[in-house]
Amino acid sequence: MEIRTAQEQAWANKIEKGFNVTDVPLEFGLLTAEVGEAFTAWRKRLPDFGEELADVLLYLVALAEMNGVDLDDEVARKLEKNRRRAYVRDERGVLVRVREG
Repeated sequence: MEIRTAQEQAWANKIEKGFNVTDVPLEFGLLTAEVGEAFTAWRKRLPDFGEELADVLLYLVALAEMNGVDLDDEVARKLEKNRRRAYVRDERGVLVRVREG
């Protein structure tokens, strides 16, 4: 599934169910809670880890839709930018960016 399709379907579900579609700070809070649930599922090796990651994605794409962001385009643009970046390790072994994308 394309990100754009997931974004459209997540938004349609929020509207259909009567979930939040206007309160951006609330949506960031709910997204943060979902990230916490995913972390807990990973840490405890729970079988629903994948489902929790899916929840994170769904909240994220709905937040993008709420703010008029085409996340499909933004992710493609960011991946290309990251691909063009170059890094080297400094004397401590830490990766340092030496070329911007």
